[in-house]
Amino acid sequence: MKEKTRILVIYTGGTIGMMACPKSGALKPFNFELMYEKLPMLKRFSHEIDFYSFDPLIDSSDMKPSFWTKLAEVIEVNYDNVDGFVILHGSDTMAYTASALSFMLEGLNKPVILTGSQLPIDAIRTDGRENFLTAIEIAASFDGDKPMVPEVCVYFESQLLRGNRTTKLNAENFNAFYSGNYPALAEAGIHIKYRIDAIRTPNDDKLIVHKNFDSGVGLLKLYPGISKDLVKSVLNTPNQKALILETFGSGNAPTEKWFIDLLEEAVQKGLLIFNITQCKAGAVQIGKYAASVDLGRVGLIGGGDITTESAITKLMYLLSLKLKPEEIIQLFQQSLRGEISS
Repeated sequence: MKEKTRILVIYTGGTIGMMACPKSGALKPFNFELMYEKLPMLKRFSHEIDFYSFDPLIDSSDMKPSFWTKLAEVIEVNYDNVDGFVILHGSDTMAYTASALSFMLEGLNKPVILTGSQLPIDAIRTDGRENFLTAIEIAASFDGDKPMVPEVCVYFESQLLRGNRTTKLNAENFNAFYSGNYPALAEAGIHIKYRIDAIRTPNDDKLIVHKNFDSGVGLLKLYPGISKDLVKSVLNTPNQKALILETFGSGNAPTEKWFIDLLEEAVQKGLLIFNITQCKAGAVQIGKYAASVDLGRVGLIGGGDITTESAITKLMYLLSLKLKPEEIIQLFQQSLRGEISS
């Protein structure tokens, strides 16, 4: 057990650090220094806690790859001087940021815990206090000289989830995040109970930070009655290199000739199309049903049980590496950071 751990809290913005505007009532970020006023119990931790606040703070709805790069750079600069990181982040795009960071931080061997809240920290019934304080405790937890959770995670409402396996499921309940295809890494009650077999094994690798993303990724969610013009428009989006197709169930899609022909034409022109399920749990199995046989025939690539958030950020990462198409396909279907089941 380490005698004293050092945690860096990084504040990006989000509901947890917001206050209502007196005139409009709209929530806007407040000065991070007020966290001590809102949470005086922070001073009672035996851990050394440092703080970094972005300026300007952003609403998570404004999240973009350039901000992920800035966030990764803060982690990179401070990596050797702290034992773990807690990132306060808006919940709306938290799963995207957690997924992106998991791919950016190759060789990560320290906790990076993202958390936030559904109610502002100064609200009487806020969930932010417990989320924030427990995230710090988890980031500072060691087994001997090894961190308990050396990976990117999301902590929300008593559950610690692998970051690149999460999706935001609820905009109103405190239990906002869901991991349908991977178990929680820890559950916080009176005690924090870690599921050791689900947590990535600590390593001695040197951290490599990948700072570039290629945004040439599209997303098309299928629905009954989708029009030919819409599909054609999305498939022919300028500068698009890869498309994520959210299909039904285990990877099924319309079997109409015009739909299959458009997909085949796009693949032949060089567009990489990845088939993932709209379902919050389960996996794509191309060919399991007749409604997916043609998708495999024309060249769509199955995405297994990867989440939409992870699929998008993983493709942005892989495209930035300037790999050959066959290498991108191979790596997309492999588990790089625990984001997909083997």
